[in-house]
Amino acid sequence: MPEAVTHILIPILLVAIFRDFYKSINKKKFPLHYVLIAGLGGVLPDIDIVFSVIQNLIGIQTWDIHKTFTHSLFFPLILFALFIILKPVNVKARICNIGKHNLKLSIISLMLSIGILIHILLDTLFGGPSYLFYPLLITDYAIYIFDYLPRELRSLAPPLLDGILLVIWLAYLELKHKISDFI
Repeated sequence: MPEAVTHILIPILLVAIFRDFYKSINKKKFPLHYVLIAGLGGVLPDIDIVFSVIQNLIGIQTWDIHKTFTHSLFFPLILFALFIILKPVNVKARICNIGKHNLKLSIISLMLSIGILIHILLDTLFGGPSYLFYPLLITDYAIYIFDYLPRELRSLAPPLLDGILLVIWLAYLELKHKISDFI
């Protein structure tokens, strides 16, 4: 199963690459905050672990809610529908300090939806089980790519993937944005 760093970095990488491409074509502003929000969306489905811990602390001994609704395709679909609804309204976010950056609630919901969808796809490829249509269908659609590795390497694969993605992210930042100039 992919670890948290992978769930954060892949949406960040993909949205950052799109952001740079979008800005080179359109010259419109695409705040870097949206990239961060997509990364946060990448770990949002695992919020059900927090709910499981709370249930266990209050005496309900179950872990059955993990990988259910927050890992189904309906979760990002709801946020995507919110994007569609809010897009014509053009509502700016007024949460905490976000309002001063002119972030739109519609784009925030789109970035969260993208991050969540990537999380679900990563779990479907690398970790199991994946109930993509929960609660309508309880069928496992996982591929379990790590199972094709030799048994000795299976436990090393997730942290190795995290390390590789971190190096790719840092190299991208250096090549595209010259972060060494800020050190």
